[in-house]
Amino acid sequence: MAKKVRAVLTLQLNAGKATPAPPVGTRLGGYGIALVNFVKEYNERSSAMVGQIIPVQITIFEDRSYTFILKTPPAADMLRKAAGVTKGSGTPNMKDGGTITAAQLREIAQTKLKDLNAYDMETAMRIVAGTARSMGITIQGRF
Repeated sequence: MAKKVRAVLTLQLNAGKATPAPPVGTRLGGYGIALVNFVKEYNERSSAMVGQIIPVQITIFEDRSYTFILKTPPAADMLRKAAGVTKGSGTPNMKDGGTITAAQLREIAQTKLKDLNAYDMETAMRIVAGTARSMGITIQGRF
């Protein structure tokens, strides 16, 4: 017999450095799951990716048990690191937010492919290029 799902939540946490303090405590505390156990397990599973923001999708069941899946880092975070900037442009059409190469774009799209709504690399690259464009990041070369 399958367990009944109570909630599905998504959080973006620093890999290997999550704590039971907010935002984890405020989002998960109301569902009655053991915060310390979740944080410990998340930190163990994401320890290889320290320094990145790793989204986690948590499925909470009626019996207060849970499962979670680690996702790939957000495209915007990966683009910022590739461009070497702290944040994107506030006015992308008027102010430059940085530059990346087509090879960097391909690498980011390759990483994000499993979490994107895309069937092939070209479509994934277009999706990531759209995110870059909205951040004011220009792409050198053709892709």
